[in-house]
Amino acid sequence: MFKKLLILFVVGLVLVGCKKTLAPLDDNHRTLEDIYADPAYAEGILMNAYTRLPTNGYSFNEVATDDAVTNDKFNPLLNMATGSWSAANNPVDQWNNSYTAILYLNLFLREVDSVNWSPVSKDVRTLFTDRLKGEVYGLRALFMFNLLQAHAGYTAGGELLGVPIITEALEANSDFRKPRNTFDQCIQQIYTDLAESEKYLPLDYVNITAGQLPAKYSSMAVADYNRVFGTFSRQRISGRILKAIKARTALLAASPAYNPQATASKWENAANYASEILNLNGGINGLDPQGALFYTAANVNAININPSAGAPIEQREMLWRGNIVNTNNLEINNFPPTLFGNGRVNPTQNLVDAFPMANGLPITDPASGYVATNPYANRDPRLRNYIVVNGGTISNRTIFTKTDAPTNDAVNILPTSTRTGYYLRKLLREDVNANPASISTQKHYPVHIRYTEIFLICAEAANEAWGPDGTTTHGLSARNIIAAIRKRAGIAQPDTYLASITTKEGMRDLIRNERRLELCFEGFRFWDLRRWKANLTEPAKGVTINNNVFSIQTVENRQYSNDMYYGPIPLTEALKANLQQNKGW
Repeated sequence: MFKKLLILFVVGLVLVGCKKTLAPLDDNHRTLEDIYADPAYAEGILMNAYTRLPTNGYSFNEVATDDAVTNDKFNPLLNMATGSWSAANNPVDQWNNSYTAILYLNLFLREVDSVNWSPVSKDVRTLFTDRLKGEVYGLRALFMFNLLQAHAGYTAGGELLGVPIITEALEANSDFRKPRNTFDQCIQQIYTDLAESEKYLPLDYVNITAGQLPAKYSSMAVADYNRVFGTFSRQRISGRILKAIKARTALLAASPAYNPQATASKWENAANYASEILNLNGGINGLDPQGALFYTAANVNAININPSAGAPIEQREMLWRGNIVNTNNLEINNFPPTLFGNGRVNPTQNLVDAFPMANGLPITDPASGYVATNPYANRDPRLRNYIVVNGGTISNRTIFTKTDAPTNDAVNILPTSTRTGYYLRKLLREDVNANPASISTQKHYPVHIRYTEIFLICAEAANEAWGPDGTTTHGLSARNIIAAIRKRAGIAQPDTYLASITTKEGMRDLIRNERRLELCFEGFRFWDLRRWKANLTEPAKGVTINNNVFSIQTVENRQYSNDMYYGPIPLTEALKANLQQNKGW
């Protein structure tokens, strides 16, 4: 009995001593109320949207088109392109990502005026409030564009719909069953948000001097203005970026998939919006001579993120980019096996054949000089800049994809070997070492918008609006833009092939091909084919080289229906919100 009482007494003491230890800790989850006195925490709501930009990485959706295949058998895009695309299985879905960003932005917009952005300066608080409001409206417009590109389409009843427009912060008791707005209403919402954003944001984030203050801030200190709107804020959304988003949006709205009536005013708008940006950058003379090689060591390393007086800040090609980071992911994924890579993205013969000869003539032209038994000779220099061909070099190594006397780089030798006879070169830093024994990293950055894209938007829209030689309000024509791009590429001058094109239809084909080449592997081809209502089912082809015999064969068929020019509304969203689904899904 004594022993039992002693044990009970000891246990009682332990439990009394542990009372405080066993009590639950205070909840350390932060709530919305914390944002009002903590501007860094509040800004995190806005930054969540920046982290959701699809262009923070490369999608390589080309592997679902006629431009490339992948040797990764588990790649969702491969499955999509070969017949597994559905409303319940959509690798190019933008619904959840974009709406999550939009809901964060709406919440931030509701609360931004209540946050104490600067406890020591009323002026700085006002400046921050204005800039952050501008960023919200601009980002919301961009995410709406992403939604339209991925999910707008015709219903079974023939109505062209966009997505639900949500411009307020939603609560747990809010009505989430909002119907889809029309496509045109969504386009107008983008324009409205962009216009609102422009009220708050400068064209560029630059430090100013006395006398340069905008009129509405004329009573404030220059130092305060530069703290908020100066160079420190570069790479956040700005007035110049807003104009580019507007041009992208107008191009989408004017494209055949969304403009079946071919309304000329829509093309005119797209051309003039793009022309406005280019005019701010020097017009045709603003085309960066090194713009097509923006990813190479010489161009990336030249970026000075902390410029001294007079030092260059950015490549002229970059209208908007992400942060510079040291990495080797692209190279490990895409180098050939002999360079210790996984050879994931394999350009197709289709894309290789799209590059003209150095004289500018298509390889199908009898006068081009193309020789089928020596197919890579005298070609447009962009071919070898962007694609590793048999006998081509990358990282100072000659790569052989031929099957006679094969190396590990030959077609289908290893699971990491090419399936098409070609490897990716564009975007890769050749000074990365992927050898595990001496691996290295180099500077990379994601591209959000390049000026070359804006030039191509302007050329496409101007041609559709006025033909090859009609000009925008700033004097740019499809012909002079394409002439400058091809000259930069290394096409022999004078460009006799370009000069021979006199019709809108002929120029359309050339512009689309130039866009295919200039923007290859940057995530445009999949969306371009759909908005053009071009052929989605062109088989992806490759080449087998044996004893100098070039055999072209189909590597992968593409299985799309005509309804797939428009992506689906996610099945779960269509069911729970009773949204009208696009035809065929």
